[in-house]
Amino acid sequence: MKKNIGNTDRIFRMLLSIVIAFVGYYYKSWWGLVAFIPLFTAFTSNCALYNLLGINTREKK
Repeated sequence: MKKNIGNTDRIFRMLLSIVIAFVGYYYKSWWGLVAFIPLFTAFTSNCALYNLLGINTREKK
């Protein structure tokens, strides 16, 4: 898989996953598990939706 997520996007996704997980834990909802999606994409630096839409936020060399 080709990487298509830049550093700023990765940091934003990590912070977003922390917030989603905290809110899910606070309300004791299984929706907190949704936090794994942005966390997974942040660690792999690849987003399937970005591939479909042709978006690339990775910096050019």
